[in-house]
Amino acid sequence: MIRTLIADDETLMRAGIRLILDTADDIEVVAEAPDGPSAVRACREHEIDVALLDVHMPGGDGLAAVPVIARESPRTNIAMLTAFGDDHNVAQALRAGAVGFLLKDTGPTELIRAVRVAATGESILAPQITRRLIERHLLSDSQDAEPAKRRIEQLTDTERDVLRLVTAGLSNAEIAQRLHMGTGTAKAHISRILTKVGCTNRVQAAILAHDAGLPAGP
Repeated sequence: MIRTLIADDETLMRAGIRLILDTADDIEVVAEAPDGPSAVRACREHEIDVALLDVHMPGGDGLAAVPVIARESPRTNIAMLTAFGDDHNVAQALRAGAVGFLLKDTGPTELIRAVRVAATGESILAPQITRRLIERHLLSDSQDAEPAKRRIEQLTDTERDVLRLVTAGLSNAEIAQRLHMGTGTAKAHISRILTKVGCTNRVQAAILAHDAGLPAGP
């Protein structure tokens, strides 16, 4: 079972999301929270696999909760709930350790699929959204490229090829197919890449690759 937290200050929004997720036989909503601090406590107390956090909550927003959850509850994969076009806050959350974001009007089927993908630690950003974020925000506020390049230099040629495809938004299965390897092998490569470059998830690794000037794609 995927142990899930819903954090949103609107009771009806939480109820609606719970109603959808309860239809999936492999997802269990084990906690709800009305603000960021409550979400942090819930992740710590309930061993949450996936936390769905609203970006804006009056009692303490999801953005402030992301780095705390990433540090204190490393098993928890965080997905942000946001309105379309809120790119700056999404970029901030990704840098802090979130695995992606969902629009608040996401349909039931896509919501369930996204929770399942987030539980694996894979990005739940569509490739075109990833590119838009990087082009409009991430590159504009990136740091000096040299430190990022030095971290990328640790990777083997195969690991760089894998990272390019991660940056393009491909899933483990798609990367495996493109590079003619097993899905488990692709997943192992990604795990090694994250360890070598010091990133907590594949979205952070994609941001690092762009900061270093490593092009996306094959």
